[in-house]
Amino acid sequence: AADLWSVYSKPVPANSRELWTLFLQCSCITAVIGGLFYNWMFASLEYSWHFSIAMAISFSFLLLLTLFLVHPARCVFTMIMPTLGTKQGRKLLLSTCTMIVVVNLTPNIMSNIKTILQVIQCICKNSSESLLNSTALLGTASWEFGNAIQETLHSINIHKPMNGHFQFSLLENSSLIYQQMHLAGEKIGRDFLAVEVLVKDSVRVGNKLVAGFSMLYLCYESTSYLKNYLTKLHFDNFFITKKLERLAVDRKASHLLVGSSKTIIRPTGLRLSREEMMLCLVQAMLLTVALMLLLLVVVMDHFAFSVADTAVGKTAKFSMVPVALNLKYSVSSGAKIEFLPFFWIIFQIPQKELPRQDFERSYHHHLTFSSAHCRISPPTPPNPSVLLVMGLLFCIIYSTIFLETYAHRLCRKIAASFFESWEEKRALYLYNKLCRKHKKE
Repeated sequence: AADLWSVYSKPVPANSRELWTLFLQCSCITAVIGGLFYNWMFASLEYSWHFSIAMAISFSFLLLLTLFLVHPARCVFTMIMPTLGTKQGRKLLLSTCTMIVVVNLTPNIMSNIKTILQVIQCICKNSSESLLNSTALLGTASWEFGNAIQETLHSINIHKPMNGHFQFSLLENSSLIYQQMHLAGEKIGRDFLAVEVLVKDSVRVGNKLVAGFSMLYLCYESTSYLKNYLTKLHFDNFFITKKLERLAVDRKASHLLVGSSKTIIRPTGLRLSREEMMLCLVQAMLLTVALMLLLLVVVMDHFAFSVADTAVGKTAKFSMVPVALNLKYSVSSGAKIEFLPFFWIIFQIPQKELPRQDFERSYHHHLTFSSAHCRISPPTPPNPSVLLVMGLLFCIIYSTIFLETYAHRLCRKIAASFFESWEEKRALYLYNKLCRKHKKE
């Protein structure tokens, strides 16, 4: 492994054997990266498969030429790998997690909301139909009650004909109501479909922009680090490296490294400075806010399914509501008509008593709120695999917060192995700095 890394990090291969070894190393790297790039574009960014294949092949070919021919580019590409463990890598993982959650849960939420609306539409349709049918009951009752009154009036031999029926208007045609309800349901369905499409398209476009920006920023961050490493001797130069230890031993100044243990640390150590710990805590708090927002979408999915499942179950158990209309009409015997008594005196018409007439009827009807003919789609349960994938991704993202410091240290070690002569100058610069500090103290 040390020999392979030596060949990979050399500016120019020493012989043909190292040249072919370098070519095989670059070919294996580009093959793996090309496969991951295709899967990322096709599965995560949702590009078409032929476009993803074309982009993966083109990217792999350009990457192979760049790695094989350009030594600093090979160093930058190698530093991109640990850079994925920094905040830019977290952005990529977070955008992927957001895409998975929204693409998989948004249709599920919309489907359960549609089920709830179908239940409401079914209840409204059946209850209005049953209510309209109950008006026929009122019409029958009014007609029979009118017959009873007419018979009573005819029995007193008043020669002027009278009609004792009530005029009760019924809405015979209920198709207009059904049509309006159907149009309202279709409009609500179209509105929800438009919202679903808009959300999914917005998330896709936003995810592609974030992914493209993150990849470009990864390259920029690695290039910027290498530029500062090669141009500034003091940049990221506070580690006890092997070259610094060897230089201190050769000059018999090992005490400088022991006395300066608070200001310089070993790159392979696990100790974090106070500033590094505070930065980790801040990053963890920001990441927790993003986690809460995604968990809110998951809670909405479970809540929508619970409401839809309860609505469908309760609707199927709705019982018919009995409605009873009781009419009681009674005229006691001995009652006299005393309306305009002078009219009876002038025409010498004797006053007549009304015969006893009792009218008592009961009319029964049942109001229904649901029907087996209603088209209600079953509620869609939440997908547990989405929550599992989300949990795994966030575990990785949280781990990168504390690994970011070590990723920066690894970037420095990679740059030092690619440019050993410059690393010697940096070690000499740090040694002279420690000597000046020791003399000053």
